[in-house]
Amino acid sequence: MPEGHTLHRLAGELTLVFGGREVEASSPQGRFAESAALIDGQVLVGAEAWGKHLFVGFPDERFVHIHLGLYGGLEVVAGVPEVPVPRGQVRLRLVAAPAGGSAAFSYADLRGATTCELLTRAERDLVVLRSGPDPLRADADPGLAWERIRRSRAPIGSLLMDQSVLAGVGNVYRAEVLFRHRIDPYRPGNTLRIGQWRAMWDDLVVLMREGVRTGRIDTVRPEHTPEAMGRPPRRDDHGGEVYVYRRNGMPCHVCGRSVRTAELQGRNLFWCSQCQRRYRSRALQ
Repeated sequence: MPEGHTLHRLAGELTLVFGGREVEASSPQGRFAESAALIDGQVLVGAEAWGKHLFVGFPDERFVHIHLGLYGGLEVVAGVPEVPVPRGQVRLRLVAAPAGGSAAFSYADLRGATTCELLTRAERDLVVLRSGPDPLRADADPGLAWERIRRSRAPIGSLLMDQSVLAGVGNVYRAEVLFRHRIDPYRPGNTLRIGQWRAMWDDLVVLMREGVRTGRIDTVRPEHTPEAMGRPPRRDDHGGEVYVYRRNGMPCHVCGRSVRTAELQGRNLFWCSQCQRRYRSRALQ
């Protein structure tokens, strides 16, 4: 499932390519046809992301709400001489005709999304209200997430993936930020100190902003890059250099111990048992 940086990149692309322009909206697949007709011929005001939710704004405070889920994808293409025939199951297609003396078209195709719906402002706000703070948003309040974490006995590895606690963090950022801060993923949330949480939040802000910029997730520090360590670069369809994500059984870049994996609430968890030592409450010591 795409993590929050991907949705923020898409929001930026949509705003850059279509913002302020009249668009043709259609649903070649047919499942969004009725709603597409309501925004067809309207000006696309702009797009924004909140966690893993994407909102595409139109006049009269109407928003196309998109959640890509596990299999969704949104392709944005600018500056083509003609718009191709839709391929596959395109739920929503947006097209902007040539303007400003240009002869080029722009289009966007949405496929396989879990959610594609037209919302009012009030409905959009309800989606946001159910979401935790997003490290990529300037208006985010990390204190809201901390209030949930400090009251919960659930593992911090679960809480970081709970979109009502923290919006936009997925399996990769969860595994990597816990490793970078040497925190046991099974440690109960209510045993963390606020300084540990704020350090993780600040780290996520930096890492995820870099993800928006580059389109990939890189989490290793300069001393652990392939060039610095003399090791081959990572080969994985997710791209990027990481410490533990999908590196189960491979040596930790820091201590050399084999990276471990286990299932936590239906998702694969990755960690180094040496660098992220098991948390033991002082009451049990």
